[in-house]
Amino acid sequence: DNMWGGIVRNVYVLKKDGTKEEYSSQKIVSAVSKSADRAMVDLSEKDFENIVSKVEGKINELFEKEGTISIPILKMHNIVEYALDSSYPAVAKSYRDYRNYKTDFVDMLDKVYKRSQSIMYIGDKENSNTDSALVATKRSLIFNELNKSLYKKFFLNKEELEACKEGYIYIHDMSARRDTMNCCLFDVANVLKGGFEMGNLWYNEPKSLSVAFDVIGDIVLSTAAQQYGGFTLPEIDKVLAPYAEKSYEKYVKEFYEVISYSALLNVTVSGVNEKAHEYAMNKVHRDFEQGFQGWEYKLNSVGSSRGDYPFITMTIGLGKERFEKMAAITMLQVHQEGQGKDGNKKPVLFPKIVFLYDEKLHGEGKELEDVFEAGIECSRRTMYPDWLSLTGEGYVPSMYKKYGEVISPMGCRAFLSPWYEKGGLDPLDETDKPVFVGRFNLGAISLNLPMIYAKADKENKDFYEVLDYYLEMIRQLHIKTYDYLGEMRASTNPMAYCEGGFYGGNLKHTDKIRSLLKTATMSFGITALNELQKLHNKKSLVDDGDFALEVMEYINKKVVEFKYEDGKLYAIYGTPAESLCGLQVQQFRQLHGIIEGVSDREYVSNSFHCHVAEDITPIQKQDLENRFWDLHNGGKIQYVKYPINYNSDAIRTLVRRAMKLGFYEGVNLALSYCDDCGYEELNMDVCPKCGSSNLTKIDRMNGYLSYSRVKGDSRLNDAKMAEIKERKSM
Repeated sequence: DNMWGGIVRNVYVLKKDGTKEEYSSQKIVSAVSKSADRAMVDLSEKDFENIVSKVEGKINELFEKEGTISIPILKMHNIVEYALDSSYPAVAKSYRDYRNYKTDFVDMLDKVYKRSQSIMYIGDKENSNTDSALVATKRSLIFNELNKSLYKKFFLNKEELEACKEGYIYIHDMSARRDTMNCCLFDVANVLKGGFEMGNLWYNEPKSLSVAFDVIGDIVLSTAAQQYGGFTLPEIDKVLAPYAEKSYEKYVKEFYEVISYSALLNVTVSGVNEKAHEYAMNKVHRDFEQGFQGWEYKLNSVGSSRGDYPFITMTIGLGKERFEKMAAITMLQVHQEGQGKDGNKKPVLFPKIVFLYDEKLHGEGKELEDVFEAGIECSRRTMYPDWLSLTGEGYVPSMYKKYGEVISPMGCRAFLSPWYEKGGLDPLDETDKPVFVGRFNLGAISLNLPMIYAKADKENKDFYEVLDYYLEMIRQLHIKTYDYLGEMRASTNPMAYCEGGFYGGNLKHTDKIRSLLKTATMSFGITALNELQKLHNKKSLVDDGDFALEVMEYINKKVVEFKYEDGKLYAIYGTPAESLCGLQVQQFRQLHGIIEGVSDREYVSNSFHCHVAEDITPIQKQDLENRFWDLHNGGKIQYVKYPINYNSDAIRTLVRRAMKLGFYEGVNLALSYCDDCGYEELNMDVCPKCGSSNLTKIDRMNGYLSYSRVKGDSRLNDAKMAEIKERKSM
């Protein structure tokens, strides 16, 4: 049996049940081989010979006496770990993790069980896009708890796990990031072109607008469930326009087929053509209305197989052709009208609409000013659309002005770093262009900067030295994720990887997706800049902000270094902390207690934003946050609270100002609707018309909208509700 080793005397392993089993080097090889496979490490015959030699050398060293040797199984495991630690640390960790799995799994599954009971009977408010009252959602949430535990157990090393537990870093979406990718700009036009296969069925390219709406809705629900985070359909007005043209031609033909000749007596040929045109245009407009209404019903009532309502974003506004304009304006009008019973309609949450603003098209007296005005009227009533400047200053406008390329946001605020068609990280020559549509993220990991500052202070270390440690940790986690996901097969998301939804996504189902990952962006998230500044010198971002600015400039410099050293796209992301805004306070208090302005509230500030309780004007807030704008190019939004009652002029003025600054701007109003009589007003708690407290309230979570009250409850967590209660400037 001992083909690998050199032990000549009798050696037995004493098992936990008290029985003895003769030592076999082959069992060492078998156990180590399995551990190596789990760690994706290839070991040669020479490696195994070296490991067994070390094991047996240690046995001889520990047991020098002659005769029969009985080694307790736990001791034997320790000897194997010793043999692996020096030369094969990844295999050693895999071996150690697996041999302890019974004890660890009992503890882990006990925690998962307790969490599952809480989800079953109480619910969950970690993500406001989920309705945890639903059976399907409960199932998904319970699976997520298990998957999160497995991620911590098998993907993180001891230092990473400790950093997460104490709160120095936060790995977003641990329940999903081993399975799939994050936010994307889905190329639905490319999927539709020429037809595609979905669910083993062939779909022909739509021949009409109404069919295009139906098919796109099916694609979205199917594909968004195969990822996590935001799913964006960029420039959807331009995507739909060709199918509107097909319907228009069909309706013109239909007019001539059903026309009554008696009705055309004394009508000129040009008059007949004009009536045909009017008939067809009205029918196409009706198709747009019904199509957008259908999307709003589908995306807000049909949960995905992932257990949530897919976070769908659509961008519009640049189309100049007749049906592009019709698509944009009609979408805004349908959203503004809301859904529900007559006299009791409310705006829906999805899709999130983003208006792409070009000063040369949407400025005063310009060609598409009417589309802009439709957007303002919609924002005035529903908060959406959010507004993205393409012609102001900064990163996103620079790509549009130089290359004509739009970087639509993914989800609520994520933006892709440029990837050039020929040069990759940088343009190869003057003819090279960046590509954005069809690309995606691989997830975000956020720093807790106040925690890092407090740790450095407590341990009498340089802040930037401690910060470097956690930046490097996040970097290595991203690399590990990149390598892990590269082994996934294209069959895991066929619409994206095989049918052209992603850039280069024409793989075979059995192909690995590694070739597509080179264009993916990985994000370093930032929260609580305001609290960092407070911890530094007891001043807020309104009073000072210089240290916060210095820190962000440092992080940007480091991440650029990582980018070129690793050949991977990294980005700085202003984290939209939802449940995290409360978790980070709890983690800070546990180690450092309550500090005024830092951990004395139930939440921390989101990303680089001024504190919500600051009594400043919208213009002051825009100016104060502008200094941080270009230091968060991987994800950012600027929003202000409008202390006005549906005032179009004020919204128009502030939006145009934000567009000149180059912002991605969100309008923030607290929308309230009485479910009994249909009365609506900003930020009411009791209906002044009928006295009912049965209200639906919609608030801006951060970059997106959520229900802060529906049927007597909120989908938001307590920390976020505490923040909403104190809002003055946000």
